[in-house]
Amino acid sequence: MKKMSFFSFLKKIDWIIVIASILLVSLGLISIYSSSLGKGDTLNFRKQILFLGVGVFLMFLISFFDLRVFKNNPYLILILYFICLLTLTGVFFISTKGWYKLGPFSIDPIEFTKVILIILLAKYFSMRHIEMYRLRHIILSGIYVLIPSALIFFQPDLGSVIVIFSLWLGVLVVSGIKIRHFLLLFLAMILISILGWSFLLKDYQKERVLSFINPQLEPLGANWSQQQSRIAIGSGNVWGEGLGRGSQTQYGFLTESQTDFIFAGLAEETGLVGTSILLFLFLIFIWRIIKIASLSGDNLSRFYASGLAILLISQFFINIGMNLGILPIIGISLPLVSYGGSGLIAFFIGLGLLQGIKIRING
Repeated sequence: MKKMSFFSFLKKIDWIIVIASILLVSLGLISIYSSSLGKGDTLNFRKQILFLGVGVFLMFLISFFDLRVFKNNPYLILILYFICLLTLTGVFFISTKGWYKLGPFSIDPIEFTKVILIILLAKYFSMRHIEMYRLRHIILSGIYVLIPSALIFFQPDLGSVIVIFSLWLGVLVVSGIKIRHFLLLFLAMILISILGWSFLLKDYQKERVLSFINPQLEPLGANWSQQQSRIAIGSGNVWGEGLGRGSQTQYGFLTESQTDFIFAGLAEETGLVGTSILLFLFLIFIWRIIKIASLSGDNLSRFYASGLAILLISQFFINIGMNLGILPIIGISLPLVSYGGSGLIAFFIGLGLLQGIKIRING
């Protein structure tokens, strides 16, 4: 790419993505601040503002980076991949909660692993997309995904494992997997799920699934959070009960109101209007990412942009499904909206790489 002036650089940035992402984070900040009033502690609100500042700075900084560097330097992505494996392994020895504690801040390696896996899968399939009729490419890419997924599963974090496998399947579809291979893969995953239920899932994970299927099993146990979430969403009506006035959010009935169930908290206090704005911003956000994927001149960039869209869509769908009670609770946050520094910064790093692709289109 030819050198460009700073003005040309700013002109090539996708400002719709920048504005939409900041507005999504702002909706989250509003909800986090409101729920903080009931707890009398705004520390998470102030930390999230800091995370936003760091994330936006990194997005612009990383946008100077050309993702195509990975095409000619395969060892670079492998180094990043092995760093992810080391950090995922390290939490078993250093932390009991699945993240690293640095003073008042926590670092969750899972969130950064998701972005690295998108790059790795994009790199792998961009070099082999014309050979997707070979089953060994599907198997080898699955091994790349399986190793970190196993480490994440035993933390335990079943929700992130499901998101990562959704990412893998989505990129496989985009890369041109054969239908018969996809069906074989689907059958294999059903078999693995059956075996996992019998031998791998912990009791509390089974309890969440069973309580989702039959809410009457434990109305005050595993199903409690979803019941309160549905109550909160329903009580919001059109305009909401007002910031700081949602009974479920302010009085602690809605658990994890700043992370897993932030959508319910936002729906209770801003109503249909607030959630419609959220959905509208998200649709614009995804539309722009898909457009960049369609305009990309090389498969690496196209697969990366597609993978980022798949990651965002899967997390968004699962989180909203949890809040509405149409999916079991598996601990997935709402992208860019829920509280959490690692998730927010990791997504902005991913957006920085995406902006780098956008800048270099026809450039």
